[in-house]
Amino acid sequence: MLAGNKNVEPENIEIPSKTSPTRIEKMMSVGWFGQVLASMFWILSVFSYGITTSGDWLQLLAASSWMMSNIAVIISIE
Repeated sequence: MLAGNKNVEPENIEIPSKTSPTRIEKMMSVGWFGQVLASMFWILSVFSYGITTSGDWLQLLAASSWMMSNIAVIISIE
């Protein structure tokens, strides 16, 4: 240690907390908005070409899960 420096006890150290974005801020972010648009277009594309095979149902499930995940991120923000 350098001479003249005080030892700082761990309980005296303040760590600034990063504030999390509000719901509106998150919804207005390019990343979140882009993912919502992409999942919505994916869902719409499944309906536009029709659901005829099990693969189409899997595509719809995947796109819907992605959309639900995006919505869950917004709901989980306090």
